[in-house]
Amino acid sequence: MDIYRFIFSPWFWLTITVIFSLLELACSFNLITIWFAISAFLMIFITGFTEMLDMPIRLRLHLGLFLGISVLLFVTTRPVAIKKLKVGKEKTNVDSLLDQEAIVTKKITKFSSGEIKLKGNYWTAILEQGEEINEGDSCFVVKFEGVKAVVRQI
Repeated sequence: MDIYRFIFSPWFWLTITVIFSLLELACSFNLITIWFAISAFLMIFITGFTEMLDMPIRLRLHLGLFLGISVLLFVTTRPVAIKKLKVGKEKTNVDSLLDQEAIVTKKITKFSSGEIKLKGNYWTAILEQGEEINEGDSCFVVKFEGVKAVVRQI
């Protein structure tokens, strides 16, 4: 089998499908190359169908179809897939403490920082807005600025 016949065969697109699938696995499921793998998989059937009908299809048309399907899949389905699979959205470290309720252990005022206890750890805290939060009151962690928790009263 010469290279020309191989490129126009379903075996070529099967090879491309396997390559892009392995690349997706190597990239820790970032949902980048999977769309090229799906497109190449569809090209197996398109190429097989055109072979069965003995339709001469040029290399440019094959590549154009492959790239067109890939881009279409990437643009239309990737955002939905990322949302459903929640790729890259796992909260870790300080991000996991956001929007949590904490107890004030030292009074926090508009002009001075205080202290909160959050999940067993003590944090220096400043106000996002408001006048003050007294010791023993509850507060919400809004964000972190360096090592200080920015809180607001509940």
